[in-house]
Formats: sequence, C-alpha cells, structure tokens
Amino acid sequence: MLSTVATLCYRNGATKSVVIVAKLSRLAAVTKRTVSPDGAPPSPLVRLFLSRQIIRQLSLSVSAWQQDAELASPPEENFGDLSADISSRRSFKKVSPEMLDLSYREDEDDKKPEEPSRRPGRRNTTYWYFLQCKKLIKDGKLEEALELFEDNMLRGERLQPEEYNFSVLIGGCGRAGHLKKAFKLYNDLKKRGLEASDATYTALFNACAESPHRHVATEQALKLEQEVRRKNLTLNVATYHAVLKMHALSHNLHACVHTIKEMLDVGHAVTQETFHYLLMGCLKDKEQGFRMALQVWRRMLKSGLVPNAKNYNLLLRTARDCGIGDPALASSILLQSHPESRKGVDVDLLERQLLGQPDADRTQNNFVPHELAETALVPVDFTPNLLDLLEREAGGGGVVSFGVVEGASDRLALLGGGRGFLDKMAAGGLKPDLRTLTLLADTMSPGLESLEMLLKVAKEHGIKPDAAFFNSVIRRAARSGDLDAAKAVLGVMRQRNVSVDVQTFGSLALGCQTQKEGLELLSHMEEAGLKPNAHVFSALIGRASRRLDYAYLKTLLKSMRDKGVWPNQVVIKQLEFAAQYPPNYDQYKSRNNYLLQIDGFRGYYEHWLRSMPAQGEQDPQSKAMSPAFVRNQAQMIEGRKKQRAAARIKLSSKKKNTAP
Repeated sequence: MLSTVATLCYRNGATKSVVIVAKLSRLAAVTKRTVSPDGAPPSPLVRLFLSRQIIRQLSLSVSAWQQDAELASPPEENFGDLSADISSRRSFKKVSPEMLDLSYREDEDDKKPEEPSRRPGRRNTTYWYFLQCKKLIKDGKLEEALELFEDNMLRGERLQPEEYNFSVLIGGCGRAGHLKKAFKLYNDLKKRGLEASDATYTALFNACAESPHRHVATEQALKLEQEVRRKNLTLNVATYHAVLKMHALSHNLHACVHTIKEMLDVGHAVTQETFHYLLMGCLKDKEQGFRMALQVWRRMLKSGLVPNAKNYNLLLRTARDCGIGDPALASSILLQSHPESRKGVDVDLLERQLLGQPDADRTQNNFVPHELAETALVPVDFTPNLLDLLEREAGGGGVVSFGVVEGASDRLALLGGGRGFLDKMAAGGLKPDLRTLTLLADTMSPGLESLEMLLKVAKEHGIKPDAAFFNSVIRRAARSGDLDAAKAVLGVMRQRNVSVDVQTFGSLALGCQTQKEGLELLSHMEEAGLKPNAHVFSALIGRASRRLDYAYLKTLLKSMRDKGVWPNQVVIKQLEFAAQYPPNYDQYKSRNNYLLQIDGFRGYYEHWLRSMPAQGEQDPQSKAMSPAFVRNQAQMIEGRKKQRAAARIKLSSKKKNTAP
C-alpha cells in the first residue's frame, strides 16, 4: 500500500503529495485513539477493520486524482476521426443568422448571471441598411438615411457597402434635386471598385433632370452619357426614360429624338411614358409648343398607343401655356394628310415636323399660303375637335386652316372645348382627376357657366374640388377684368366649406384696378387672419403701374413697409419700370401734374428702397431676395441721379453757349 501511495505522490507532484500525507496522518491519529476501555491495545479484528477503512479512503482519493489527470490532459486523436460522423451525411443545411442568433440567446439564458458574456454585439448586414435607408427615403427622411449610411454603417460598423446601398441613396438625392450629393456618392461607389447598375444610372440621370441648376445638370448628364457610351453599356427602358426626361426638361428636342432612336435600335419599345416626356419637352417651347404637342399626339396614335390620363393633362398644359406658332405651318402639318408606308414610330418624320421642316416628297404648294390663311380662316367656334382629325388618315377633313388662335380658350376650342375634351377622355375609358379639372378651369372661358359645368363633372366622378381649383377659376375671371365674377366664386367656396388662402387673394388681386379695390382686398385679408406676401403686392403693383397711378403705388409701398413684406425681384423690376420717365419726353421743357407725380414717387421709392434692407434682415421673407440685390438697385438709382444731374449741367451750359 505504501508503494502505491509513493507512486501516486510522484505522479501527481507536490500538491497531491501534501494531500495524501495529510489524509494518512489523520487516519493514523484515528487508529491511535481507537483503544479498549481498559487501555489495552486494539484487538487484531479492530486493526483489520481500520486498515480496510484506510485502504477505502485511499482508493477513493486515487480514483478522483486519476479523473482530474485525465481531464487535465487532452485525449489523443487520430487523423480523420472527427470527420467520421460528418462523412456519413447526405445533405447539409445552412443555418440562417436568425437561427444562430436564437441559439446564442438560449446559450446566454442557460449561463449563470455572474458569468459575463464574451460574445461581441450583433453586426447588421448591408442589405439591412439598404432596407432601412429605403424606408427612410420613402418617408421623406433623406438626411436621416444619409446619416444612417455614413455614420452607422461606414464609420460605426465599418461594413463594406454594396452597389444597392449607393443606388437607393442616389435615387433619393435625385428625387430631391441634390445633384452634387448624388454624384459624390457615385464617385465613392467607383472608388470602392463597385460596378454601377441600371438602377444607379437611372437615379443619376433622374438627379440631373430634377436639379434646379439646369446648366450644371446638363453638363453632368452629358459627361455621364459619354461614360456610358465609352463603356458600351446597354441600358434598360427606365434608364432611357430618365435620359429622355432630362433632355425634355432642358428643351433639347434633338437629343430627345436621338434617345428614342437609340431605344429602338437596342430593341426597346416605346410606351405612353416615352411620349409623355416628349410632350414635356414641347411644353418648354412657349411660342409653338402647342403645335408640337399635337404632332407628338398624332405620332402616339399612329404607333397604336392609347393616351393615358397623364398624357391628357400634359396636352392641357400645352394648350394653356404655349402658342401654336405660324398658323400656315401648323395648318400644313396638322390638317393635311401624310401617307405613310408603315405603321409605328417614324422618328425621322417626327423630327422634321417638330423642327417645322416640310416633307421631302411634298412640294411647297401643299402649304397654305399666308394670303389664303388670312382669307379662308375657319372660325374657332366652328372648328371640329382636332383630336378627332388627328386620328384620321385623310387629314383635316376639309378644314383649310385654323382661325385666329390667340388665348388659351382658343387653343382649348381646337380640342373641342372643355366638354369635347372630357368626352374624348371618356371615349378612351379614362376619367378626369382633380388635376384635369383644375387645368380646365384655368383654360376655359371665364364665367360662372364654365364653373357650373366643371362642378357637375366633379360630382359625377366623385371629385372634391379644393382651394387650388377655385383659385384657378378666380384667377381666370380676374385676368379678364371681371372682378365681380371672381368675387362670386368666394360664395361658392363658402357653400362647399372650402377655406380661402393667400393664393385666393393673390388671384383676386389680379382684378383690382383702383386703389379702393386694392386696399379693400388687403383689409379683407387682415380680417381673415392672413398676411399678404410679395406675390399679392406684385399683382396690385402691376395693375397700378398700368394705370400710372403713382399715389396708389406710394400707398402700396407704405403698406409693404408697415406689414414687413420683403419685396422679391419681380416687385423690384415692376417698380423700376414705373420709376422711369416716359420715352422721348423732355422733362426740362415744361412741368405738369404728371411729372410732379412721377418725381414724387421716384423720391419716395429711392428712400423706401434704402430703408428696406434694415427691416428685411430680421424678416423671415428676406430669403426671397438678398439685401445685396436691393443695395445694388439703390446704387443704380444713385448712378441715374448723377447722370441726370450731369445732363442738366450739360444742357444749361449748352444754352448759355448758344445764347446771343
């Protein structure tokens, strides 16, 4: 037994030896105390029992020590033993991050509270950040999306972004018009070695189209187009439409036609959206955009496409804002037959017609001469619906030329008037929306009859007119000089529980001719709890300038100063025009009441202009025009005063020299 104990002490080292010796000492002490009552040594039977107890305790200690030794030394492994259970499998399943996270949570729950977890925090994925940024942008929180991407994803978790992370942010910047930020993200994408996708290019071209800085946006778009061509990339339809939108808003119809040619060459088909952007490009030409829009409309019908509601609304906008151009040219292109050998999109013919060029196979005799256009004009009131004529193959159906097309109501009459236009939409299975009715209200002939017709249509289609709709009706009546009809619309608004706003009074201001009407309007605005802005005063100043009512102008300037209304550039230009002397008028030959009034106004205007910057620096509306602009205007006035003084001195010296 002693040899066994010595062997264990040698194997387990000094620590185990101390433990064994301590246990043997305790057993020996117990043996000595175990004596008979009379002091005699223990009997052989008792000693045998004690020896067995000692051996039992030592065996238990040895077993425990052997187990500790086996746990302390790792077991020997043979190569390939660990893969035995894996090699028998027939399939393997990839564990999702959610399942791993759930297992980690279970492991953490099993741990004791006093044991700290050494597992690091969970890292989000790039796709998770993509979804979060997309949600923020959809909610109109672009700045928060950019902060989440730059601060949390790039700097915080130091994740390597993917292409879709950049594309969603570039798209948000594009829709918000942040051109510089969009291309900064694009440059960062290229620096990281990522390849831009169609979504990236679509977002970039859309950023160029929505940017308010048109010149810079056009340069960036042209550079991007050159880069795409240099890479020999094939774009999808959405990207081509973004390019088309950019060129349309830049009023570059040549580039629009070239983009459509590229679309057809790569195998893409044109849609209503394609012609929508072409109509948008026609809208930029205020002189002949209506004629070009009708040509695009005809080409859309020839392509077998049915116009949608957006196309009809854009056609209405061209009728409201654009002219028809040369009547003879418009009659030749729109009312004459143009036989074609095939259906589809003839881009070359469309380009020639948009540019006002005659067809190669048609002679000049097919155009209506100016003399004929003046003697054989068809009155607008009797002109058939031009939208019906454009659908026919035989041209204008006997109509020789257009009548005198001057205003928006005349151009709408060519489309069948308000009722004919709505009937044409109904024939195509379309219903008007609030935007359609608002455009018609701003285009139709002013009067309560037009308003009643539009309100009836709104009731039929379940459309609730808003303040913008009624403001269009008021503006149309006020511009025609019928202030009473414009005021009558206010009663209709009260009946329908539609609240007036600043734009309502701005529309009414267009019909205020006298000082009494203008001051009454400002008083009604104050009673309604509304503060007039620069647009309201601009309408009043415009009417007063046409009437050369300088006393009224001085009253309006005093009211602007008292109400703290900061003038914009339109107001300054109107006042500058009103402060000029009449052309070819020698103010030194005679003096009259008119001259006294304009001199008084000029003096007050110069004083008012110098005093406005001090008030406007604390005015929230001062962003409309910087104080530097007003100071420049004051310097210009001072310069004109010096020029007049020099001219007066020169004239007096000339008279002295010519005197006998």
